[in-house]
Amino acid sequence: MMIHTKTIAVFLLSLFLIGQVQAQSADFNNKLKQVADRYEAVGLAIVVVKNGKPVYSNAIGYQDVEAKKPLTTDNLFRIASISKSFSSTAIMQLVEKGIISLDDDFGDLVGFPVRNPNFPDNKITLEMVLSHRSSINDKNGYFSLDVINPAKNKDWKQSYNSYAPGQGYEYCNLNFNMVGAVLERLTQVRFDNYIKQQILDPLQLAAGYNIDSLDKSRFAKLYVKENGKFEEQPSAYNPRSEEIKNYTLGESTPVFSPTGGMKISANDLAKYMLMHMNYGKVGKLQLLRKKSAKRMQKGLSEKEHYGLALLENDRLIPGEHMIGHTGSAYGLYSNMFFEPKQKFGFIVITNGCIPKTDSHDDILLSKEVIQLLYSEFIKK
Repeated sequence: MMIHTKTIAVFLLSLFLIGQVQAQSADFNNKLKQVADRYEAVGLAIVVVKNGKPVYSNAIGYQDVEAKKPLTTDNLFRIASISKSFSSTAIMQLVEKGIISLDDDFGDLVGFPVRNPNFPDNKITLEMVLSHRSSINDKNGYFSLDVINPAKNKDWKQSYNSYAPGQGYEYCNLNFNMVGAVLERLTQVRFDNYIKQQILDPLQLAAGYNIDSLDKSRFAKLYVKENGKFEEQPSAYNPRSEEIKNYTLGESTPVFSPTGGMKISANDLAKYMLMHMNYGKVGKLQLLRKKSAKRMQKGLSEKEHYGLALLENDRLIPGEHMIGHTGSAYGLYSNMFFEPKQKFGFIVITNGCIPKTDSHDDILLSKEVIQLLYSEFIKK
């Protein structure tokens, strides 16, 4: 896989150099600013892909409010739950190699019993965990695997819902912190390093889960409005260096937050999105087989249409069937959505705003920006 890294780097760079076309419409720029101002966006980073290549990249607002440092599309954001798709991608690579199966008993993979006490004879599969259909919840928290381990927490039963595995849906961060531990147990490589080796390096992405391995000057500070003022949330980039020094494979994994801890720029997230848009392929690199990529994108829950860390969405843009994920944490709201057949997609990330929502709990800032981008760059 690594043989083609220079080729991939040149390919991706050429896409961005050829594809970068700034909007010509003054009306569009005004509308974008109006949306950002309406929700008091601290900063907004945007990339639009059309016909399989970037056609627009822009950032407005601030990377650092106090220093009045402008935001760019190369600044790193903690993108929150879009991070889950990186773990799912790595899992599907192992499935392709025949190392594991999506039907495997998840307890066998993670190293302790994973059984809903209300349905002790029902196997909870890897696929159920990846699609939030495991009947597992976050009531006990998700910063430690001990919360659901019967040998380490007397209240482990509270981590399960009353419905049978596979018969319901509940979004659950613990699912993916456990998936990260499974990756470590199967590969004997620390989670952050494994994702770097198998996904980030082949795609030539300057990103990662380990804060100490990244250029801190590129981090976009995250903000929440409190008492009438946007306050920085420094805990978003807590390096947890001491915990990493005392790391145990397959147990300490939540330190890196597989469920939400990826740090990446809007430009690099667009490159990653292109891989999924092209069903696992970028240039000569086949990171995932087409069958695996399509399986990730296929919704499994009847109402939510959530697949394997990617979901189907028909309400984001009326008349368009989108695939992707959102993220929210520490004041950040991130969006990665694409249409794989028509080859267009959007990256929209804000590092702070007034998070007003619609009746579906969609963040209005993100939704209105994406619809504006669609009208300006795709529908024309």
